[in-house]
Amino acid sequence: MTLIDLTTPKPTASRLHGLPVAIIGAGPIGLATAANLTDRGIDFVVLEAGDRIGASVLEWGHVRLFSPWKHLVDPVSRRLLADTGWTEPPADSLPTGAELVERFLTPLAALPAIASRIRFNATVSDVTREGMDRTRTTGRAQAPFLLRVHTPAGIEELTARAVVDASGTYRTPNSLGSSGLDPLGLPEVAELVSHALPDVLGRERAAFAGRHTVVVGTGHSAANTLLNLADLAEQEPGTRITWVIRNATAARVSTSPDDELKARAVIGARVDALVDAGRIELVDRFEIVRLERTVADSAADATAASAGAARITGRRGDGLETIVADRIVNATGFRPNLDMLREIRLELDEIVEAPRRLAPLIDPNVHSCGTVEPHGFAELTQPERDFFIVGMKSYGRAPTFLLATGYEQVRSISAWLAGDEAAARNVELVLPSTGVCSTDAAPAGGGACCG
Repeated sequence: MTLIDLTTPKPTASRLHGLPVAIIGAGPIGLATAANLTDRGIDFVVLEAGDRIGASVLEWGHVRLFSPWKHLVDPVSRRLLADTGWTEPPADSLPTGAELVERFLTPLAALPAIASRIRFNATVSDVTREGMDRTRTTGRAQAPFLLRVHTPAGIEELTARAVVDASGTYRTPNSLGSSGLDPLGLPEVAELVSHALPDVLGRERAAFAGRHTVVVGTGHSAANTLLNLADLAEQEPGTRITWVIRNATAARVSTSPDDELKARAVIGARVDALVDAGRIELVDRFEIVRLERTVADSAADATAASAGAARITGRRGDGLETIVADRIVNATGFRPNLDMLREIRLELDEIVEAPRRLAPLIDPNVHSCGTVEPHGFAELTQPERDFFIVGMKSYGRAPTFLLATGYEQVRSISAWLAGDEAAARNVELVLPSTGVCSTDAAPAGGGACCG
């Protein structure tokens, strides 16, 4: 006979007790989260998909940021590093992405309290609650988060008391198609399509030298690549550049002359001058609908076809036009990877896919980088308690993110997780004024990514 115990159960410890906070991503915002949690005495684990610190930043490490060092160092991280004798770079100098990693992120990650908690080659594919899909409510807030992690040793799962998703958006670009979908035929020419901000003057030079490149996009990522391609064309005969935009103008790369980020303010004029001089061919109002391999019509065309060329068909006005190119650079912006969060209860803006309370503060139709209001845990709170999207990913598809904004986000969230609600709600942030944001080119020939 089976006996059923009907007595009142004894109180049990919280299932969350003793679990770390899981931080997804070891870029600037992920490591700033680690620094702030260290400062608060809160345990954490950092899960980085790459094999080194700032792996995504290093992919555009040749690019010079338009934000100077004084806007790039998290205040709490600065204090922790100062105790080790770290020398902060000159406040007004502009680092490249590689210098940001080398001179700030790497020393920060080397602090013993942080280094021991970083796991590399750990790709988070899914986040949920232990034993609960998104439909279950009873006891949900008391259930640990469960993260499925892919590692070289296999797939494993780990639990956490809270999750801070600082995975960024660089690895999930927007589509080349104006519809938001990939153009028809993309798989056929995929190896000819480059990610935003290719290193055309460095490690990827051979792919662009002496070839015809089409750059697609109206922001600073596109402008930066156009400027570098123009430099390449001066050095390598036969290098041609076509700039394809969907709108009538590329207004996003133009900024006010009083822009406090001076390196950002010059980019539009430099690109316009190259267009006016005929060194860059501008094709406006062009909406890509199909990509396909070229077919050689003659022996003379066979070499180009065998080398790999793409025919780009686009809608322009009332008809269709085609452009043939050796390379295509997708500089159409970025979007958040939400697939990994299918079992998490999220409240996102229906337009930019940012947290709903944050979206009105960052709407790119209204705001530039410098006009975003200070915000913290309150604006980033989701229906899923203690789950936060931060950094560039918190901006969804909006291109107006600055690192300083992300640093204040994670300071506020860390205070909240520590139970210091007063500090969590006291958000303060001073940003450089005017202008738009994404990437830029310094006068000395760089370009820059703000976040």
